[in-house]
Amino acid sequence: MGKQDTEMLKGVLEGIVLAVLARRPAYGYEITAWLRERGFRDIAEGTIYALLVRIEQRGLVDVEKVPSEKGPPRKVYTLNAQGEQSLGEFWRTWSFLADRLEELRRGED
Repeated sequence: MGKQDTEMLKGVLEGIVLAVLARRPAYGYEITAWLRERGFRDIAEGTIYALLVRIEQRGLVDVEKVPSEKGPPRKVYTLNAQGEQSLGEFWRTWSFLADRLEELRRGED
């Protein structure tokens, strides 16, 4: 990804992670792997973990520590009601911006 792609992704990554968690509970590495499988190859695990800490602190997810076969317990994140509300706001904003950008691309007034 180029610099512009990376900067644009930073702006929407929280919404993307919330959307992933809306599908099912997951832990950090699982989210990173899922995103990489879908073309977000340059996303660092550290970026996802830092984002998960922020959304946890903001009360958008519930966290459960689940035993792991390989090392310490994993933190599994589940989107809660406040997170669902935040995701809804993200999609409304995304739709608004996508519509306005498409109008600009087509040269509409």
